[in-house]
Amino acid sequence: MNEQRGHFRGTEVDRSEGFGERLLGVLLDRAREMPPQLIAPLVAEELARIGGRDVSVLLQDYEQLTLVPLRGRGLLTGAEQPIAASLAGTAFLEARPIEVAHDDGTRAFLPLLNGSDPVGVLAVTLDVMADDDRRLLRQLAGLVADMVVTKNSYSDVFTLARRRAPMSVAAEIQWSLLPPLRMSVPQVEVAGILEPAYEVAGDSFDYSLNGDVLHVAMIDAMGHGLSAAVMATAAIGAYRHARRSGVGLSGIYAYMDEVIAEQFGPEQFVTAQMMQLNVATGHLQWVNAGHPWPLLIRGHEVIGQLQGSTTLPVGFGGQEPLVSEQTLRPDDRVLCYTDGLTEEHLAGGEEFGLAQLIGIVSDVGRQKHATRAMVRELSHALKQARGGVTSDDATILLIEWRGGTTGHLAQPD
Repeated sequence: MNEQRGHFRGTEVDRSEGFGERLLGVLLDRAREMPPQLIAPLVAEELARIGGRDVSVLLQDYEQLTLVPLRGRGLLTGAEQPIAASLAGTAFLEARPIEVAHDDGTRAFLPLLNGSDPVGVLAVTLDVMADDDRRLLRQLAGLVADMVVTKNSYSDVFTLARRRAPMSVAAEIQWSLLPPLRMSVPQVEVAGILEPAYEVAGDSFDYSLNGDVLHVAMIDAMGHGLSAAVMATAAIGAYRHARRSGVGLSGIYAYMDEVIAEQFGPEQFVTAQMMQLNVATGHLQWVNAGHPWPLLIRGHEVIGQLQGSTTLPVGFGGQEPLVSEQTLRPDDRVLCYTDGLTEEHLAGGEEFGLAQLIGIVSDVGRQKHATRAMVRELSHALKQARGGVTSDDATILLIEWRGGTTGHLAQPD
């Protein structure tokens, strides 16, 4: 066992692996019945035992613009940190620790990862930073992320901390419906974003990795506001039910179509894109129900649209759809989006259009962003190019295929 010890202002501090395991165990035991608002102060208290100071726990806001510090005893609660222009933001976007040496110690920023989805950043300063410290802080950040996600399921504390504006009822529904905005395994990565974050209503997406098959759906329910959110909820619920029943893409479309028609009548509809990607082979299948064609990105350039057979939107009773197919190459990306991106226009002006969308996708892609960062940069660049206007929901979902099977076990770092 490594018996590393450090010094904290003249006092010897045990940072061995055994001590680290005990520290994490104590934190887990204390947090189990701890009220949610005391989790971050508890982390600061436990970090102080190894000489940690100036502790901050920062969570991502809904627009993915800033990292918001939680408040409480023992916490450093300074200003919000811009994701695009701060060290904490870099750790968040790149999902990796960042260290900065100062005269009085080393400041570390560690991503809080819910699986592979960053939810925030833990920041702490240590007088001395060694490998055992890095290992312990990385494991601690993982535990903190798990505690935040778990406690968030029965408290509004973290949800309210992330809000920088009032949220509509429709948006409340949509955010509660979504899976994590990012999922990454060695074979494939998925990342999404919704606009306007506090007003989104009819747009939604879902995904599930079952064995070697990634299931993906993107929908856009007709209308705006609460009625669109209710229809989107029914569509996603029908999609999940059909997917979990083991039917193919055509059967999924038929079931969603039946549910929407029965519940909302013949005048209401949902456009949808349903996909299945074999992550071992790159074989992609999809059914398009009146939705914009996805873009295929290769080598950071848009090489075309994934066109094919189409059918009527969900709810209109279309015939059994033909399933389109294509085999991806390693590192190919597929960009799904809703028509709010291309149909936006200023009063009296022309639509934003597909050509501008493709141009910006290529420009952002050439900067070689990681998938999650690219989605965020793309969404914000598109919004800026549209004059900051988002009168309709505008949603992006990016899939990157890397290849390989899901049958091996991950190894610890």
